[in-house]
Amino acid sequence: MEQPDVGKLIFRAAGLLRAARRVVAFTGAGISADSGIPTYRGAGGGLWSRYDPDKYASIDYFRKDPSYYWRFFRDVRHQVLEAAQPNPAHLALVELERAGHLEAVITQNIDGLHAEAGSRRVLELHGSTRRFSCQSCLARLSLDEAWERLALALPPSCPQCEGPLRPDVVLFGEMLPECVLREAIELSRSADVMLVVGSSLVVHPAAGLPILTREHGGRVVIVNVGETPLDQVAAVKIDAGAAHVLPRLAGSVIQ
Repeated sequence: MEQPDVGKLIFRAAGLLRAARRVVAFTGAGISADSGIPTYRGAGGGLWSRYDPDKYASIDYFRKDPSYYWRFFRDVRHQVLEAAQPNPAHLALVELERAGHLEAVITQNIDGLHAEAGSRRVLELHGSTRRFSCQSCLARLSLDEAWERLALALPPSCPQCEGPLRPDVVLFGEMLPECVLREAIELSRSADVMLVVGSSLVVHPAAGLPILTREHGGRVVIVNVGETPLDQVAAVKIDAGAAHVLPRLAGSVIQ
């Protein structure tokens, strides 16, 4: 059952977004939950209990045994990526952008659903599981191309030079892409409002971006199920699911 104040909170958040010159969205795993993509280390067994994230998400282990990641990826493609579609929360952000009320989306997610939904300016801090590259010749491959190579060999190799392939994601032990992080920092500093959606704000340095917005005079609006470290300083905190809140928020902003 909806909390009695959610409607009022959405109305208040909409007022902030309408009045702002520059709004930036910052999204985490929670925005994709209604697309069928489990949150990291989420419960539920199945696929996520068969693979160790300290192995498939580690650059050190990838270098040691890349086939472990590729076995994980093979299951992810079948059970998650092929089935996942943008949900109403992703589409609401597209509506806000098209109406001129959203400058960009900064995301911690690697599922590629913001771009698939139609968002034009998306900064993927941790990369995307839908892109791949050769570690030798730096050739870039799409999801379908990497899948074709995986059908031929495990681990797959580059179609141009037979070099090893890797996903274009930031693994544990790697730094965030400097150019993407720099742009995200600039957007966060200049935002009048940062709309945080589906992030618990505990993974740094990404979680520090809303703090930059506040430090430079902006407001922070949080839509997230559960507490975050910034709840007490947020202009508005809505403790509810993104797919439930964002369409109503976008509708109230755009009218």
